[in-house]
Amino acid sequence: MAAVNLIGSYNYALVALSVLIAMFASYAALDLAGRVTATGGWTRAVWLLCGAGAMGTGIWSMHYIGMLAFILPIPVAYHWPTVLLSLLAAILASVIALYVVSRKKMGASRAVAGSALMGAGIASMHYIAWPPCVYRLHASLIPFSSSCPSCSRF
Repeated sequence: MAAVNLIGSYNYALVALSVLIAMFASYAALDLAGRVTATGGWTRAVWLLCGAGAMGTGIWSMHYIGMLAFILPIPVAYHWPTVLLSLLAAILASVIALYVVSRKKMGASRAVAGSALMGAGIASMHYIAWPPCVYRLHASLIPFSSSCPSCSRF
């Protein structure tokens, strides 16, 4: 089979929106992380969940808006249940990372652990949501691939 070159372009307004969302989500998460560190008990848990929700949703939306900014000459569709599962992965990673780094004392080992967990969460978010999108891309380039019964779940 011959290679097919797809030439894409960018919607720069969406790229700028993605960067703005990343900046505001980072600010909100850092502000809420400070509140997590300063409080205790159930209030700490509420601030932790709010901070993780802000950070996870910001990371997730920034990435998906960035993906929407890339325009291909073929239709690209997303499997929404899988996309929402990737949002859950981003928020869960944010909960763990904020919990690790929001202790009263944070040394280098906690910073490394929090960073590694956050990186793993972002990687999970990408690898959870990307396969259905890639399948659709490949299926649109391969004749008669829509008749494949094992691929109809996407």
